[in-house]
Amino acid sequence: MKTWEDIGETQSTIAKILKNSVLKNRLSHAYVFEGGRGTGKKNVAVLLAKTFFCKEKLEAEPCQQCRDCKRIDSGNHPDIHLIQVDGSSIKVDQIRELKKDLSLRGMESRKKFYIVEETEKMTPAAANSILKFLEEPDGEALAILLTTHVQRILPTVLSRSQVLSFAPLPPDKFIEKLVENSIPEKDARVISQITSDLEEGIQLCQDNWFAQARSKVIQLTDEVSLRPKNAFITLQEEWMPFFKEKSEIQLGIDLIMIWYRDVIRMQVDQTNQLVYIDQEDKLQDQALKLSQRKLGNNLQAVMDAKRRLDANTAPQLLMEQLLLRLQEG
Repeated sequence: MKTWEDIGETQSTIAKILKNSVLKNRLSHAYVFEGGRGTGKKNVAVLLAKTFFCKEKLEAEPCQQCRDCKRIDSGNHPDIHLIQVDGSSIKVDQIRELKKDLSLRGMESRKKFYIVEETEKMTPAAANSILKFLEEPDGEALAILLTTHVQRILPTVLSRSQVLSFAPLPPDKFIEKLVENSIPEKDARVISQITSDLEEGIQLCQDNWFAQARSKVIQLTDEVSLRPKNAFITLQEEWMPFFKEKSEIQLGIDLIMIWYRDVIRMQVDQTNQLVYIDQEDKLQDQALKLSQRKLGNNLQAVMDAKRRLDANTAPQLLMEQLLLRLQEG
């Protein structure tokens, strides 16, 4: 359970702004929380929801024990609504349903709270539909719009919301905190490239899953370099059975991108910045074999795969095509 003190350790400005707004009873009716993945945006949204509903809060700090706080923790508070991507976008029907619900009185109070994830994926119709609420909020309603790509949100939506920017924890401090939580440095360095949220980083390492994911990526890039004919067998027998969910596949692709960036670091003699710190021999071998042009093409292929995954391309087809591009001369 996060507290405002916890949030203040990594997002001091955000914590100060929101706490002061609560204490002065000046919360905005809509906020855009923008920042990179893993900067704790949703954690702050949930904590603000507790502060919004908790009747036993001490100044701005929710009690964490009352009925409202506990139901928010369990995700079943009747007056909190979460809007998530449906397929590849947030559709206008989802916003219409939300607006219909918001027109009704809260089930247990006059308050309503909603969180929109990946706001940048709203269709134009959905974004325009939500504008009416932002222009004329109904009663005690508070909206939190989460995004990693604030530049993709309609300017009219941004102008009617208070935008709060979440800063990432510096990588060296983040790695240090992960190591303090018994995570090996070789894993911590890679995790620091994936997220800057300590809780998420620790969770990634549960059940040894992340260490295995890292090994699968090293194995696959090794096959592409040394035994290209075996790479598709490794993909079929090792990769696809392991990276099952879309979020896991996305993480795997991110790890491949980090690998090829490390190969470039070897080429330009930046070994002190390596992420895969225990793989210098393999990285050096690939740095000698691959031209900078080829490495640039590899990184472009990985970025294209990430975009296609967001567009719901079939994972098996996506990965097979990525391997083909990585093996091109």
